[in-house]
Amino acid sequence: MARSALLNVMVQAAMKAGRSLSRDFGEVQNLQVSMKGPGDYVSQADRKAEDILFTELSKARPGYAFLMEERGAVAGDDGQHRWLVDPLDGTTNFLHGIPLFAISIALERQGQIVAGVVYNPAMDELYTAERGGGAFMNDRRLRVAGRTKLTDAVIGCGVPHLGRGQHGNFLVELRNVMAEVSGVRRLGSASLDLAYVAAGRMDGFWEVGLSAWDIAAGLLLIREAGGFVSDFAGGQEMLEGGSVVAGNEVIQRALLKTVKKPVTPR
Repeated sequence: MARSALLNVMVQAAMKAGRSLSRDFGEVQNLQVSMKGPGDYVSQADRKAEDILFTELSKARPGYAFLMEERGAVAGDDGQHRWLVDPLDGTTNFLHGIPLFAISIALERQGQIVAGVVYNPAMDELYTAERGGGAFMNDRRLRVAGRTKLTDAVIGCGVPHLGRGQHGNFLVELRNVMAEVSGVRRLGSASLDLAYVAAGRMDGFWEVGLSAWDIAAGLLLIREAGGFVSDFAGGQEMLEGGSVVAGNEVIQRALLKTVKKPVTPR
């Protein structure tokens, strides 16, 4: 697969930050299990990876703005381009030695996501997409799964936890979905969830309360793999509102309808 100069910049930055995360991931399991020790260590790994991404992307494309998990918004002189970057999506997995975490980089041009990279360094899986150019995993072309019945589908989701999310609302959504599908999965990394939908590993995905840097690259991956995405209202305000429902055309539509319906009393 021939990559554009832009995508090469993004891939090289992700790979460099990925090497840093891989080294830290190899050490995290040796740390004393306490809130202060591992928590601080993971934060340092996160910040170190973000520093690498910021430096590499700024050097390659001076003047582009940033929206990053740690730094927040960083203004640029360009005015038309913005990087959306999550240096470590799946921090809890990383902390516990679970190899499901990723670097996510997307480029927004005049309000549209035009390129995206999701990289899992623990498994050396690199997902890339450019608008109009298709989606790939390690140079293999991706297509969303072709299943058209929820009863045959495996659906991914995010699960709210201590101090985050609307637990009651999620339990309603989960009860609705689990009654209709073949299986439900929770990976713990939204960018990988979306990449797995693009790769056909999962048939669909839903979650609320996400940040733009979590999902921007993954949304493009799904679209370029032939899939469909919307927010919970059926619109296209995913980056602004933080809700996502994804799948192929039929599954996405059916999943959106399912998560929004009220629970039937039993």
